[in-house]
Amino acid sequence: MTSQDRTSPPQQQYAERSYRSPAALVGGALLLLLGLWLGGDALLRGDVHTKLTALFALLLGVPLVVAFTLRPLVRAGEDRLTVRNPFRTITLPWGAVEDLRAAFSAEVFTSGGKYQLWAVPVSLRQRKKVSRQAARGAAPRPRFGLDADAGPVPRAMADQTLDELREIKDRATHRESAQGEPVVRWSYAVLAPLAVGAVGLAVMVAL
Repeated sequence: MTSQDRTSPPQQQYAERSYRSPAALVGGALLLLLGLWLGGDALLRGDVHTKLTALFALLLGVPLVVAFTLRPLVRAGEDRLTVRNPFRTITLPWGAVEDLRAAFSAEVFTSGGKYQLWAVPVSLRQRKKVSRQAARGAAPRPRFGLDADAGPVPRAMADQTLDELREIKDRATHRESAQGEPVVRWSYAVLAPLAVGAVGLAVMVAL
């Protein structure tokens, strides 16, 4: 073994995984296009009052749509889980994660509380469909790029995602680099224009 081999940094053992809701991304993009079309028309053709109202409505509406459709993300790395929700980003070292559950919504639990995983929607309808397919002994078709051979037992997309996250957690929970406390940061890039738009729109409606 050469000195270069001995000093080279170890390769990352597990690739980082990201999870988002395809339906939310598509719906958000369509809502943004509709809002920009209507708002742009008002800004171009309306009088001063209409233009200001449209401007503040866009400042309120665009951040809201982005926050609840395009922004949510769950990123699982070797040492930590990053949860990006509409107005907050939560960074959780795997050692701080106690459990991951999906009842009516997907949630991650720590000793200090729980956080919802907005990017992993739970579909009760999909669960019922998968249960019927499992009862008939027919595996469901792959959806959203999931491999049909991911497992012998059919699972809803949210349940498959939490199974993967639990596996990553089990591998990392005792690693020294995966220890620490949760860190919560507010998304002021979303909150600031939203607040300006809400106040401005309220003023324009009152005039």
